[in-house]
Amino acid sequence: MIGRDLLGIEDLDRGDIERILETAEHMLEVGRREVKKVPTLRGRTIVNLFFEPSTRTSTSFEIAGKRLSADVVNFSPASSSISKHESILDTARTLDAMDPDAVIVRHGVAGVPKRIADRLKAPVINAGDGAHEHPTQALLDLMTVMQAKGRIDGLSVAIVGDVVHSRVARSNIFGFLKMGAEVRVAGPPTMIPAAVETLGVKAYTSLSEALAGADVVMMLRIQLERLAGSLFPSVREYTATFGLDREKLRYAREDAIVMHPGPVNRGVELSHDLADERPSVILDQVRNGVALRMAVLYLLAGQPLAGERRGSW
Repeated sequence: MIGRDLLGIEDLDRGDIERILETAEHMLEVGRREVKKVPTLRGRTIVNLFFEPSTRTSTSFEIAGKRLSADVVNFSPASSSISKHESILDTARTLDAMDPDAVIVRHGVAGVPKRIADRLKAPVINAGDGAHEHPTQALLDLMTVMQAKGRIDGLSVAIVGDVVHSRVARSNIFGFLKMGAEVRVAGPPTMIPAAVETLGVKAYTSLSEALAGADVVMMLRIQLERLAGSLFPSVREYTATFGLDREKLRYAREDAIVMHPGPVNRGVELSHDLADERPSVILDQVRNGVALRMAVLYLLAGQPLAGERRGSW
C-alpha cells in the first residue's frame, strides 16, 4: 500500500479494508502504553490540509502522526496564501516542492482531494470532501462494529438521517456492503438520494421499519450548513419522527449498538442518554479513530521502492 492515495472506500476491495482494520487493531496497543509513541515514521513529514472546520478528524490525524513519530504540519487556510486568492492547485504545487510524505485533505467541494492528488508525488488521504466520501470515518466505523459484534458479515446496518448530504453515509454504505452486511437507509424523502437503491441498499421513510431487526443503528447529523432550503417542516417534527431514543430503539435487536460520526445535535438525532451511555459506542468510534488513522499513515506514508509507480485507491 506504500505510496497509494486513499480517496474513497468505493475503489477499495475487501482485502484492502481487512488489511487496514487488522493494522489498526495493532495500533490500539500503542495508545495503551505509558509512552504513546513508536518510531515508525520518524523523519517523515505529514501535512494536514483542512479547508473545513474539524475537531475529531483533524485532531486524530495529528495525534496519529505524532504517535508514529512523524513531523506533523497543520495548514491553516486563514493564515496562508489562499487568503490572498492563491488557487488550491498552486498551493498543492507549493506543498509538493517541500517534499511531504503524506498530505491529508479536507474540503467542502467534492473532488478536491483527487485534484490535489493528481499534482502531488506524496500520497493524499481524503479527510472528507463535500458530500462525496469520508473514507477514514467509514473505516473506523467498521473497526468499531467488528469490535462490538465480532463480525460484519450478515449484520443489518441502519443508517438514519440526512443521507443525501452525508459523505459519511456514502462511505459507510460502500464499506459495510463490501464487508458483507445488509445496509438500510432511512429519513425524510427529501433526505434520501434518488435511486439510492442502485447502490445495493434498502431505503425507508419509516424509522420503525428501518430499525426492525437491525444490529447496528448509525444516526447522522443534520447538516444545516449544507442544506439549501427547508428539507423538513421543523427540527421538532424531525426529532419526533426520526430522532432516536430508547423507546424507538426497541424496534432494533436487543443487543443493537448505536453509532454517530459526531458532532451530535443532542436531543435532535439522539436523546441525551443515548448520546452518553450504552448501547452507544460513540466514544469507541473516537478512540478507534486515532488507531485507524495511525494504520492508514503507516501503510501509505512510506517511500515507494526505486522505479515503483504510485497507485491510487
